[in-house]
Amino acid sequence: MPDTAQSRLRDIPVRVLAPANAMGKSGALEAVYHRRRRLVQLAALVVIVLIPTSGLFRIDAIGAALVVLDRQIWLADFFLVFGLWIFLATTMVFLYSVAGTVFCGWACPQNTVAEWANFMTRKFLGKRAEVSLDGAPVRVTASKDHVLNWAVLALSFVGASMAMALVPMLYFYPATAVWSFVTLRADPALAGSLYWIYAVFALIILLDITVLRHFWCRFICVYRVWQHSFKTRQTLHIAYDKRRASDCEGCNYCVTKCFIDLDPRSTDVFDSCINCGECVDACNRMHQKDGTPGLLRFEFGQRSAAAAPVPRKRNAEYSLMGRARWALPFSALGLAMFAWGVLSYEPYHLSVDHRAGADGQAVTSYQIAIANKRYRDETVRVRVSGLDPADYHLSADTLNLGKVEHRSLTLSISPRIAHGLHPVAIEVDSQDGWVGRFQFIHFAG
Repeated sequence: MPDTAQSRLRDIPVRVLAPANAMGKSGALEAVYHRRRRLVQLAALVVIVLIPTSGLFRIDAIGAALVVLDRQIWLADFFLVFGLWIFLATTMVFLYSVAGTVFCGWACPQNTVAEWANFMTRKFLGKRAEVSLDGAPVRVTASKDHVLNWAVLALSFVGASMAMALVPMLYFYPATAVWSFVTLRADPALAGSLYWIYAVFALIILLDITVLRHFWCRFICVYRVWQHSFKTRQTLHIAYDKRRASDCEGCNYCVTKCFIDLDPRSTDVFDSCINCGECVDACNRMHQKDGTPGLLRFEFGQRSAAAAPVPRKRNAEYSLMGRARWALPFSALGLAMFAWGVLSYEPYHLSVDHRAGADGQAVTSYQIAIANKRYRDETVRVRVSGLDPADYHLSADTLNLGKVEHRSLTLSISPRIAHGLHPVAIEVDSQDGWVGRFQFIHFAG
């Protein structure tokens, strides 16, 4: 049997320095952030789609109104809208000041798609095929530089762009209308220019996937700048143990794993780090061989020249308590206002207006308008109190209201009614138990 290079490699003795079960005892840390982050990113994409499709929140482009919990929101629903805004704003500010730009690294759909594009590029063009932020050409592995690989990569990018461009539509149109759009069926809810708008969105996303990627995150994204305005020196950040800097000599594995093109060993308060944890995992993987923890870790508190190997938990607790002291009361206030808005929400709107009569003649006709503010069909009954049935005529005593539909009926009062002031009440009740009442004074002269 010939002596090959492969057989010589098998003959080399291998000595295990630290068994897998002993690494935990000796202080080695597992690389866990990557898997957890992928799960969070996937969950974030699912939530982004479920928010509009479940009726939790979207914008009704036809009715020009907000939709919260499948309810059309009017200006009269002040507590519901303002309470939700206060709760989300204070919660986000608290998150930014404590965890920094963790949203960018763990939940931002743009970053998720950009990382997927990086993966696909390396898969079809080679491990060194990265889209550089400095404009350097893509380095393609010779064995993968084939027309088929380029074609599959291009088709996957176009398909992903077309799919992602549908997501913003879900926030402006019902899911049934978006499905009609996809299947090219006619739908009265869809605007005629929507296909052009969709094409523009798809092209923008395609440009982001193929060229911009993380350049958008570093230099264009306004939301990241907004998050930075709440960061402090105590905010969650990557800490580097400089006391063990000798273990880092000749190694830049963490730098190569950072897709934002940063050196994790020298981060600052207002840099482009998104707290993804990839560099921490990379360092821990390198040091698992000798059973020691990596030199990088997440940490709260002041940045120091010689970081301690264990995060300063007491400082982190004080920092969190200081921020929570002002943020949490506002969050609780916003949540309470939102809850009250949901409980006191009026699913219908009732109004009565008189119709203009001829000059010099008394008003004898009134228009009763009823609006359904929910996205389901309803039936309401209308009654008139305060007048003798012989003195008025109601055009209908039952109305079938469609989804977020408003309809009107006419109340005609006999001109032979006794002269004077007549208090009139319009009462409306629905099948779901709602009761509305509108009172006015009719003058018969």
